[in-house]
Amino acid sequence: MIRETIVTTRSRNGERHIAPMGATVIEGGYLLQPFKPSRTLDNLVDTQIGVINFTDDVRLIAACVLGKRIPVETQKASYIDCPRLVGALSHDEITVDRVEEDRQRPRIFCKTYHSEGHHRFLGLNRAKAAVLEAAVLISRLNILSDEKIDAEMAYLAIAVEKTAGPEEQEAWEWMIEAVATHRQTRDGLPPPDAAPTS
Repeated sequence: MIRETIVTTRSRNGERHIAPMGATVIEGGYLLQPFKPSRTLDNLVDTQIGVINFTDDVRLIAACVLGKRIPVETQKASYIDCPRLVGALSHDEITVDRVEEDRQRPRIFCKTYHSEGHHRFLGLNRAKAAVLEAAVLISRLNILSDEKIDAEMAYLAIAVEKTAGPEEQEAWEWMIEAVATHRQTRDGLPPPDAAPTS
């Protein structure tokens, strides 16, 4: 089973890093498989610690995928010297058990050192799932056809229209903008928000 999470790590000098990542549940912990190059990979190898954060704020996942800078509050985890998300529903503090090298995608086997809950989970929301699926599509714009992207986005839009709150709607608008920007850049056109030149 793969859980969609936010992984927080730190460099040797203490600089935090926040990244969305699918964490595969294994006995006693998680398997992480970041693509190279990856600051998450570098930090996990260097410090041997990290935090798996569980959040239902899809804006954070969307912002990470799109490279948007939004305010993200962190604090030191309870037992390891690594940041965790203040707004997370829960978090698992992990230590690296072993790394299986790969040219493209190393396998990092992690043990759960400590688990902690923080906020109530208030139920499922189809719009959150739709934004998450859209974020996956956005990460693959260079390998999927326009027709495939359009069909998937049209289907996901139904859930957003029916169930989204303000946060999901904002994240969805970022996704729509990302698709448009990608296509205009690819086709040699100015980005959607570029000022016209005379």
